[in-house]
Amino acid sequence: MCAFRSSVSRCVQVLVCACFITISPPSRADAGADPWKGINRPIFSFNDTLDTYALKPLAQAYQFVTPRVAQDGIHHFFNNLGEVKNLSNNLLQAKFHSAGVDTSRFLLNSTIGLAGLFDVATPMGLQRSDEDFGQTLGYWGVNSGPYLVLPLLGPSTLRDAPAILPDAYTNPVRYIGDVPTRNSLYGVSLIDGRAQYLTSEKLITGDKYNFIRSVYLQTRAFKINGGAVKDDF
Repeated sequence: MCAFRSSVSRCVQVLVCACFITISPPSRADAGADPWKGINRPIFSFNDTLDTYALKPLAQAYQFVTPRVAQDGIHHFFNNLGEVKNLSNNLLQAKFHSAGVDTSRFLLNSTIGLAGLFDVATPMGLQRSDEDFGQTLGYWGVNSGPYLVLPLLGPSTLRDAPAILPDAYTNPVRYIGDVPTRNSLYGVSLIDGRAQYLTSEKLITGDKYNFIRSVYLQTRAFKINGGAVKDDF
């Protein structure tokens, strides 16, 4: 469940990044990075169907019945928990200044921000990182490998797919002993992540599979290369 939330979150980030970086149409480099397209497309269709008839309606209902201020608080809460993942990966990448910012954000938002319901750190100039173990591997020179669509988990690569597991262990929700509480938090976080994607998905044009693949690969390269868009495969 936490891996599914992570995948939804990545989809949101990919589409949001499309607003800020120039996304080129599917290129030969994209096609060359997708030798498993014959398997990826059916899995993509399965995921898309499941999303269309299950997850998306839940997210739409959540947005309809939940006040905006409550949605913001829930989103800030789960972002605050994500600071643990950001901190861990910044340390592994030897980005000690960023790790210090992550620590400060977590402490401030967990206390003054009432367990993360309010983001008080960003107005103080402490900008949120967005790091994961796949980026850490890329930072240390591990190539992305072929594009890969995972059942339920969505777009990934041969490098990023196994990296989901270490990140799952940095999610504090995983260590909640009460199973109903833990699963409820997983469920809410999943719906929150999908709700963020409702607006962003309007950016999709043309063939949905090709668009998501192209944007995913370029966005991952953008993040790993420090804001420079270049091939990472």
